[in-house]
Amino acid sequence: MGRDLLLVGSVPLKTVEDVMRRFGGELGPYLPAMPDGEVGERKSWVVRLSYQVFNGHIDLDTIKRPARATDGREVLMPRGRDDLWQFKVKPGVKEVRFGNPGYRLGYARDAVASYFVFKTLREKGVLPRDLRFQISMPMVNSVIRPLFFPNVDDLAKLRPGYEEAIAGELDAILDAIPHEDLAIQWDMAWEIAAVYDGYPGAPSEGEIATHTRPVAGLSRKLPDQVALGFHFCFGTFGGWPRFAPKDLGRAVELANASVAAAGRRVDWVHIPTLDNTDDEFYAPLAKLDTRGARVYLGMIHSMPSFQQRLAAARKYLKEFGLAAYCGFGRTPPAELDQVLADHKAALRLAGLDRTQ
Repeated sequence: MGRDLLLVGSVPLKTVEDVMRRFGGELGPYLPAMPDGEVGERKSWVVRLSYQVFNGHIDLDTIKRPARATDGREVLMPRGRDDLWQFKVKPGVKEVRFGNPGYRLGYARDAVASYFVFKTLREKGVLPRDLRFQISMPMVNSVIRPLFFPNVDDLAKLRPGYEEAIAGELDAILDAIPHEDLAIQWDMAWEIAAVYDGYPGAPSEGEIATHTRPVAGLSRKLPDQVALGFHFCFGTFGGWPRFAPKDLGRAVELANASVAAAGRRVDWVHIPTLDNTDDEFYAPLAKLDTRGARVYLGMIHSMPSFQQRLAAARKYLKEFGLAAYCGFGRTPPAELDQVLADHKAALRLAGLDRTQ
């Protein structure tokens, strides 16, 4: 199994086959698992859940939605953070739950279709035989968060039911896909922002235990044969990064706590980095304890400073794989050739290119 590169998830191509041929075909030998690119509606990451799941839910009121287009048509995808969907729990509702277990959120449905493409391309030799199929799923608090549910009292009414809905998706996935072929990655964006005190105007949710509780409940559902990874993210909606911490200290604390909470083997942990070349930014990596999980640093960006940042990180963490800071879903498709070139250059510069 390849261990030098990680693809976080999203790729702005039209089909799963396009993603797997282009990125899996070229980078597959270096990857532990291959995502399907989160094509179609999932390219918006969690935003699609606003109009596919929350809008019209029997226990929720829609209090804000994207403005109409100039020609009067409805708009589903926000134009920016000031054009988002927002919701509130209806009066008298104590807990919000979701129907159609296993298929309400769409992850299992898409996974089953994408796995067929993955399996076919692997059988044809386009993808390595030992490559796993990766499903990247946003963790509970990255979906049920103040950005979409501004009444903070509503969060406790929503999170248990949403965790139950994810558990149903996992059950459907585990029933349909061979466990030895499968990798689940928990995506944690609001969680990492929250422990760094969130965004301006957002309620504080800085206690790490708030974010590791659902990690514990859901990770324990996974059989041992299934690989498990974590992706921590500084956010890209509205521009990258959504916030720029002075160091990786709280990210390391959250990563350590999440790995411990998982209560089972963790196969990888992805931590993003910034353009920062200062030693102080990377120094907290010395305290990273992933209990044997492979670490991937999201350093494949701003390539003129790549070697300087690589050297700084290696002072505190001797061995790690490489990744971009996030998925590529918001990258213009015309720039994907450069994205691929940057990944290959990063392998070479880090001494990880086995073709040399």
